[in-house]
Amino acid sequence: MTAVFPKETHAGESRAAAVPEQVAKLKALGLEIEVEAGVGASCGHTDDDYANAGATVRSDRAAMIQGGDIVARVRKPSGDDVAQMRDGTVCIALLDPFQSPDLIKVLAQRGVTAISLEMIPRSTRAQKMDVLSSQASLAGYAAVITAAAQTGKIFPMMMTPAGTIKPVKVFIIGAGVAGLQAIATAKRLGAKVDAFDTRPAVEEQVRSLGAKFVRIEVGETGQTEGGYAKALTDEQLKLQREGMTRVCAESDIVITAAQVFGRRAPILLTKEMLDAMKPGSVVVDLAVESGGNVEGVVADQITGRKGVKIVGTANLPGTVPVHASQMFSSNITALITEFWDKESRTLKLNLDDDILKSCVVTHGGRIVNEKLAAT
Repeated sequence: MTAVFPKETHAGESRAAAVPEQVAKLKALGLEIEVEAGVGASCGHTDDDYANAGATVRSDRAAMIQGGDIVARVRKPSGDDVAQMRDGTVCIALLDPFQSPDLIKVLAQRGVTAISLEMIPRSTRAQKMDVLSSQASLAGYAAVITAAAQTGKIFPMMMTPAGTIKPVKVFIIGAGVAGLQAIATAKRLGAKVDAFDTRPAVEEQVRSLGAKFVRIEVGETGQTEGGYAKALTDEQLKLQREGMTRVCAESDIVITAAQVFGRRAPILLTKEMLDAMKPGSVVVDLAVESGGNVEGVVADQITGRKGVKIVGTANLPGTVPVHASQMFSSNITALITEFWDKESRTLKLNLDDDILKSCVVTHGGRIVNEKLAAT
């Protein structure tokens, strides 16, 4: 079998789905590996690095995809790329399936077995291939570093001959993987950190990282079986915003990391809440690619409202592309290895497997994921 890794074409995407270290591991399984010329240029890897790891470097993208049994990438494929895929090709990528119904239909029509990396379950066995978690941890880190670059303040308390500098106050909304990493990073830099999440179960995790958990009574909340926060009602969102306004007003930096899988991100910071914040404050919205948590946020722009900076950097993991690619590639290798048959040297996908039942969205000419098929 041949696994191919095309160069990313999504605007601003700096990550790669394969790095030389993982190419060597896939090659050892018995796979033939082909990469498009320049695939690792934005994350520090030359074509020679890939060739030395055992990959064949190709410049004809269309021919490469046509010959691929497995096509693995970071972002979802374009229509032109899908048109090159053969019946039976396994396509592995962040397919954004709930927001890309036309793409999913075309993949099914072409007989492609499409694996949506967002749909990999959060289970112990699947942890090593959980792309969302690995990239979210980097996003949390990058959000804090981005905020630090935009604020005119240092994070830690400092005793100086000119007096004492108070620590920066950071408020993190959403204590999932990204939020927890943001807490840990802000604390390491010396900030005073408050955090809020609708799931009471994460309070212990927040406290273990040295942050204060902000309690806001909004009624019954919880999380899905996959560990994601459940969507709140309009009334609950109103109560949540009222409780957060006071904390935001006292904070120097606010980082929002609240997302609901398969749906638009909820608006958590309204214009009225931003108006209550101190001039010079910084807001970083980690959910900008799914609509944003901050009212008025603009993707890939820094905007201002009454002296408050609103940072809408999309693809925060892409701001640290070396490690983001390293982790993404490792997740892909783990996925392929898990379902690799050593004797036949082929990828064997049993759709009754718990992991595959969740993440395989098209197979055999139809949409096989029940949630997607129903939309």
